[in-house]
Amino acid sequence: MPWRATILTLFPEMFPGPLGVSLAGKALASGLWEMEARDIRASATDRHRSVDDTPAGGGPGMVLRADILAAAIDAANIAPDRPRLLMSPRGRPLTQSRVAELASGPGPLIVCGRFEGIDQRVIDARGLEEVSVGDYVLSGGEIAAMTLIDACVRLMPGVMGKEASGAEESFSEGLLEYPQYTRPQLFEGRSIPEILISGDHAKVAAWRRAESEALTRFRRPDMWAARESAKADQKPPKGTTKG
Repeated sequence: MPWRATILTLFPEMFPGPLGVSLAGKALASGLWEMEARDIRASATDRHRSVDDTPAGGGPGMVLRADILAAAIDAANIAPDRPRLLMSPRGRPLTQSRVAELASGPGPLIVCGRFEGIDQRVIDARGLEEVSVGDYVLSGGEIAAMTLIDACVRLMPGVMGKEASGAEESFSEGLLEYPQYTRPQLFEGRSIPEILISGDHAKVAAWRRAESEALTRFRRPDMWAARESAKADQKPPKGTTKG
């Protein structure tokens, strides 16, 4: 079965949106993955198709009702092995390793929140995993869902042009990607580093590795510290030998 994304949203017309063009769009058209955008309002029970109510305890805004969203999740009737995700700024940060896990599975059900949030009881009752794409707040979860889906789809076999394309990117080894160059060799007085046109593949690989490490240390000290900590944990205790 193709990898499948099931999206629960109040605005199904937003999909496929950017996912319908470029790599993801070509893969969607060729059947490498599938997408279903379902309208949460279809599970509303009143004539106004209401899905939200005022927050318990007072406060601004509205909250998506637990009973309506639970009914929408149940109506999707997804297989039990498919992850159930909620795009939320308070969720765990989405990482490349988590993307790889999701891409290798059957595909998730993704709930797109709106308003001030959704009733906590449906998060607990339906086992929703909260996922964040960054430390900022969007108007809703739709754009965040597109980000997650695009990150997954591009890792699927046959989507990118070369298998190595996904193996030497930022985050693939806990490092940011090295700088890239192409023709012309001279641009506004700036030239391509000589080592990249030397033809010495070993030296090119060493240069790229050094650049990745330097960029990571400077731009993402948190990532560098985590990588160094992981390396330290893998070292055998002093006085012992491997083997």
